[in-house]
Amino acid sequence: MKETRLGEFEEVILLLIGILGDEAYAYRIAAEFEAQTKRNVSIGAVHSTLVRLDEKGFVTSAMGAPTAERGGRRKLIYTITASGRSVLKVSRDLRVSLWNQFPAMAGLEI
Repeated sequence: MKETRLGEFEEVILLLIGILGDEAYAYRIAAEFEAQTKRNVSIGAVHSTLVRLDEKGFVTSAMGAPTAERGGRRKLIYTITASGRSVLKVSRDLRVSLWNQFPAMAGLEI
């Protein structure tokens, strides 16, 4: 049976794929992770997470068109699947529910 939960890093990577759209390839995802979180990430960590997300059925990948800046090489572009969108919604709903139950934070703008 496939794992259907997301770890925190997987969740962030999946969200970044959604944000980046047609630019969601490994190097760009890593760069956006660093820009958004102000934390370093290795390209290997991003690659292994993308493989896991694919194995879980949360993303698909397809080769993009060759680009001159990459010497004619193609990029592997990632897209969120319906299952990926669903697991993100479940994750978001759980976090919002938990935040709303935290007395010191309930009702505050986050």
